[in-house]
Amino acid sequence: MTARFGAQEGGSGAAGSAAAAGWLRPLGDVRPGEAGAVLLMLANLFLLLLAYYILKTVREPLVLLAGGAEMKSYAAAAQALTLTALVPLYGRLAARVDRGSLITWVLSFFIACIALFGLGLRLGVPYLGFVFFVWVGVFSLATIAQFWSLANDVYPREQGERLFPIIAIGATAGSWAGAKLAELLFRSGVGVVFMLHVAALLLLVHLGLYRLVQRWAAAAPGARGGEDRPLSGAGGFRLVAGSRYLRLIAGLLILLNLVNTTGEYIVSRSVVAAARAAAAGEGAVSANDFIGGFYGSYFFWVNFIAVLLQAFLVSRIVRFTGIAGVLLALPLVSLGAYGLIGAGVGFAALRWAKTAENATDYSVMNTARQMLWLPTSRDEKYKAKQALDTFFVRAGDVLAAGLVLVGTQWLGLSIAGFARFNIALVIAWLGVAVLLIRENRALVARSAAGA
Repeated sequence: MTARFGAQEGGSGAAGSAAAAGWLRPLGDVRPGEAGAVLLMLANLFLLLLAYYILKTVREPLVLLAGGAEMKSYAAAAQALTLTALVPLYGRLAARVDRGSLITWVLSFFIACIALFGLGLRLGVPYLGFVFFVWVGVFSLATIAQFWSLANDVYPREQGERLFPIIAIGATAGSWAGAKLAELLFRSGVGVVFMLHVAALLLLVHLGLYRLVQRWAAAAPGARGGEDRPLSGAGGFRLVAGSRYLRLIAGLLILLNLVNTTGEYIVSRSVVAAARAAAAGEGAVSANDFIGGFYGSYFFWVNFIAVLLQAFLVSRIVRFTGIAGVLLALPLVSLGAYGLIGAGVGFAALRWAKTAENATDYSVMNTARQMLWLPTSRDEKYKAKQALDTFFVRAGDVLAAGLVLVGTQWLGLSIAGFARFNIALVIAWLGVAVLLIRENRALVARSAAGA
């Protein structure tokens, strides 16, 4: 039998763990011996998303006021080009160092980058908003993928299916809290450089908690939690190319992000128009403050709803429908959201339609994406996941940038026109999701037969 990560308590510790498991029971199926590790993983993910949402909110006025919604879409495409170089570098590093060193090196690099951006803002370096936008996208994808690579490494499939919906509460709660904190900091007039320092400090604490996770994993009975060795020499892109299952995940991620990024362009285009109107109107408001305040509020409500979905709905969807329910939920919500926008609803309705889509993405779909990796090999969990969750995610953004370019410069599409284009993409996305569900079931069956 595969050992359970976090199941090493004994004596009075076991009694305390049983009590903690009882407190977590309304959120999902947590068993005695698992609660401590679950809470530690949840807290670490919370800190990562708290820092990310501060950085994410900071980047919006920097890029939107420099080049508008179109520049934001083009910057997303630049992230994919950057990742074509970084993904192979990550694979080479993973083949040379153990798991703990890999995490330390990656996070230390990103923390150092934050310090350099703060210096660049003080010096007024040109085009820094564009570069910062590219960097934040790379940072978020790489660090979040790395967290879930570790989670898939230390948890066996049965345990992960039960506990990932609970651990993922850390992501939704951290996103919610980070968005609210960023909104309050913007509205209080705190400088952007100070906000960068706050994010860097949170990441340092996040790195410290990784050490505790590593120690707990090493102490877990049965060697799965303690496997901390360099990976093989196969690269992430090669692993993806050699597996039908991974290729289907790649297709799903490309379509998901093509739809979502085009949707974010729709929101950004509307927000920029509203900000300029507010700046030109009576009792003029700074466009920078309007955009920063809007995105802080927008992210807050997206993540508040996502926390509720994650805490009280996702584990129940997994329990009763398995991976099929969580994988199909988002495209169905997206179909309804873009149907409304395509019908020409106003700005307020557009905002809440996108809020519903993003909240489902950050909760239900995020859990589905992590569960897909439970039956894969250890190399695939780190290297292929890093390639898929970074490069292939941004490949969808590249296509979205092309769609924005063609739609604005050649076709003259309105907001409703972009929404109707998204409806066709969502239908294709549903088809890929159905194929992936079948392949996942086949892979789980083969893994069970092999075991």
